[in-house]
Parts: sequence; C-alpha cells; structure tokens
Amino acid sequence: MRTLLTPCLLVLVMQHALAQPSAQQSDSAAGLKQQKDNIITANTILKIENLGININSDLPELRPTVSADGNLLFFICENHPANTKYNSIPNSQDIWYSERDSMGKWSEARHLKAPLNTSHYNAVYWISPDKNRILIRGAFIDGGYHGKGVSMSYRKTSGRWSEPQRLYIKNYEKYDRGLLSGASMTHDAQTLLLYMTPDKGSSLNDLYACFRQPDGSWSEPRTLGKQISLPGYDEMTPYVAADGVTMYFSSNRPGGIGDNDIWMTRRLDKSWQKWSEPVNLGAPINTKGWDAFFTLDAGGEYAYLTTNLNTYGESDIVRVKLLEKEKPNPVILVSGNVYNQKTKEPLSASLVYETLPDGVEAGNGVSSPVDGAFKIVLPYDKNYSIHATADKFFAVSENLNLDSMIKAGYKEIHKDLYLVPIEIGQVVRLNNVFFDFDKWDLRPESFVELDRVVTLLKENPKIEIEMSAHTDSHGTDEYNFKLSDNRAKSVREYILSKGIPESRIISKGYGETKPVVANDSDEHRQLNRRVEFTILKN
Repeated sequence: MRTLLTPCLLVLVMQHALAQPSAQQSDSAAGLKQQKDNIITANTILKIENLGININSDLPELRPTVSADGNLLFFICENHPANTKYNSIPNSQDIWYSERDSMGKWSEARHLKAPLNTSHYNAVYWISPDKNRILIRGAFIDGGYHGKGVSMSYRKTSGRWSEPQRLYIKNYEKYDRGLLSGASMTHDAQTLLLYMTPDKGSSLNDLYACFRQPDGSWSEPRTLGKQISLPGYDEMTPYVAADGVTMYFSSNRPGGIGDNDIWMTRRLDKSWQKWSEPVNLGAPINTKGWDAFFTLDAGGEYAYLTTNLNTYGESDIVRVKLLEKEKPNPVILVSGNVYNQKTKEPLSASLVYETLPDGVEAGNGVSSPVDGAFKIVLPYDKNYSIHATADKFFAVSENLNLDSMIKAGYKEIHKDLYLVPIEIGQVVRLNNVFFDFDKWDLRPESFVELDRVVTLLKENPKIEIEMSAHTDSHGTDEYNFKLSDNRAKSVREYILSKGIPESRIISKGYGETKPVVANDSDEHRQLNRRVEFTILKN
C-alpha cells in the first residue's frame, strides 16, 4: 500500500532536481539540492507531470528507468518498510515497479522480490526493449553478491526474474575505484555505458564504453573521447537514446546553470570517440541544483526525472514532454511474437537483427518465455534482416528496409517471427533473397540469408532440400516458369559454391502455379513472389 502524508500540487512550470549520491554510493533523497524559485524561459512553458499516487508516496522515490514502450517503470523507493533491509541499512533502497495500462494509468507500485532486491543498495540501470532483461546494480555470481559491477537478469516462464549474473568486463576493477559508479546500455544490447573513476576515493567520474564480444563478455572500458572526458570535471549517468546516437549525461563542466546539469551530444561515428559539442539542455530541465538520471521512452517524447518540488513526499517521479530540439532521432519500435510455424505455439527464442548487405549484427533480443512476445528498436536509414534462433529450428527471417523511408517520426509496427522445425516436409520461406525486376541474378543483400542455409546444411549433413522459386500471375505461363526456374537455379548455384555437394540440393521453378494467397492485390502478389526450400531428407 502506498501511503501518503502530503497532498500533491499540480506543477505547471517548474525545474527539476535530483539526489546526489552519498559516499555510500546511495541515491539518497536526503542530499537533494533544489532551487526553490520556478524558472520560466522567455518563450517556453513546460508541463511537469507527476506520475501520481500509485507510484509516488510520502517516501523518497528516485532513479526512474522506463521501458522503450513507456509502459514499464522501475525506480528506487527509499526507507519503505517492505524494503529488504529496512531495519538494518540507513536509507535502505529497493527496486519497485509499476506498469501502465492502455488508458495511460499506472498500476500501484509493487516491491520487486528476491533475488533482485538484496541486502545491498539496489537499482535497475536498464530495461531491454523486449522487457525480458534488466541490468541491475552490483556484481552477482549465482545469486550471491560479489561487490561492485553490473549484472543481468532474465524473465522466466513464471514471469519472475532469474538470479542475476554479473557481466564480465575486462579489467573492470582497474576503473571502478571511486565513491560512485553506475551504468546503462544501448537498446541494441551491444554497448555498455559506465560511469566510474579509477582514482580511489575520488568523487569525479568519467564516462566509459564497453563493447559486447562474440563470447558474451565485454571489452575493457574506454573513455568516450576529448569532447566528453574533460579533466577535472564530473561526468556521469549516461543515457543513449533509442536512436543509438543521441546521448544525455550529467556533468558539472563549464557552461552549466548550477551543479551537475544534463547535457546532450550526438555520436559522429562508430568509434564512440567522436561526438558533437555537448549542449546544455538549459532551464527548466536544468537547475541551480544537482541534475542527473535522465531517461526516455523510445519515442523520445517524454523524459522521466526525479523532483522534490510540490511533491507527495521528499522526492517524486515525474515526466516532462521535451521540446523538438531536445529529442533524439526518431526510430521504429517493432513488436511481435515468435511462433513455431508448424504448431503455431509461442516460443522462447533469441533474436538477432543484422544490417544488409554487410550482415553485421546490429542488435539482439529475447522473446518472452511466457508468450513469445518481443520488442526491438530499429533506427532509420538501414536495411534490416530479423530472425529468431532456437535449437532444432530454422528461422523464417523478415526484412525491414528503412534505408529509403522518410523519417516521419516515431512509429510502432507489429511483425511476428516464425521458426520452422527441422523435419522432412517442412517449407521455409526466404524473405531476404532479392533479385532485380525481370532478372535472376542474386543481389548482394541475399548472401546473408543464403549463408544461413549453407550453415544449416553443413551442420546437418544428412539434410537434402529442394530450392524453389515462385511468381505472381502477371505475365505468361511460359515467362513465369522460365523466370522462376532461373531464380531457383541461381540460388542453388550460390549454395553449391560454398561447398555443398550437388546431390543435396535440387532446384525448380513453379511460376504462378503455387500461390499462397489470391493474386488480387499488390500486397498479395508480393506474398506470392517468393523463394523457399523444402526439406526432402533428414
């Protein structure tokens, strides 16, 4: 039950302030420094929206972390009687959470149970877009706390969370020796952002990036370059928006309004060393106090913050609608479910999305063990292949070509993914095999898809397949048979060029004779134009 001792005041125009962590690495609200005067800019009025009594109480609520879809919120509640070490740790901090329904109403906050709330200071640093993984404070091994660091937990079939397991970061102990530290992660789960200091006892942090390695470990931390790492200043609480380019962070660098302020910068290349000149977000987002822990939903429309002005208690969670100049680049949020194509039952699977034609992994995800649901965030200006992976299945990949789309703003789309069991008679559609109009030469974007077929055949030496191509009903029967047959032959020749014996793959063009839907619309005709293979022997 969320108890309330003070009434909430509607806040129309205000500034934001956040708690500066103590030497105990605590996000204590007792240290909040707040400018008491309302700040009104010459031409801007911003509305601060208190998230209400289901989340905020007479106690300090701090450090919000919101999901990409804006419907799941984790935060810290301090000194709540339900907290794990309420009676034994000063300013005890535990993780609480709330979910927002289709009407925009937040559920009553609930205390996150073990194994994530422990006898130490607890916090959620990041939520994956699929909401099936969370990054938490502290290094845990098999559920036991082992000191500073960060750990990952996964949602289980029961809906509860797995025991956290630390992320192995090369030479981490060399860098985290100061009073404060923390983390966040990019939406694609490929880059880990840290703030910490290698100077023992220091309160001045720097920002670092670590990169996911093929074995699942993380590279040694690297500072983010001269634009970000200013000697003698405190750089902390980095948050990279869903576009993977725009970063917000807290710093007391010159040019600020007060103590630490929120700054915005954009990454200029893939090195994570070159950034645009950081811009102070200004009043009323920044105050004469200490401002940090800036976080966004994927739409980039709302920032979630902590404030102590006109609150239910010592500090509350609020959100503010950003100005256009403060927003990141727009993205697309893709949601769907992973299914067994044969049984239509939902599957828990790993997800991979790659850019075409280079086949570089652009990110990863996990579908829910409960219903196979997933969410991923895709920046514009790229061509993506998306597929799920699970043992004894072959994925039907999907194509999302965003490199020619006009950036019309944030969008949400639904696209289910299917996994085909590796069994005789199963048919797999290859959605990422491409030809130019009226031609059968493979385009380079096709190679990533076909290389997956090669891998399947190499890993399963008894499998034999028929590669087939199909057209819509436009054109004569003779034309369509010839076009489809030549396309099927082109695919077969590519696979044979990778060392697969000729006896294991035959090709055939079927023209328009095997439509999957009626040829009565452009969308249906596109579905009928396809390349697929059938497992003949296993």
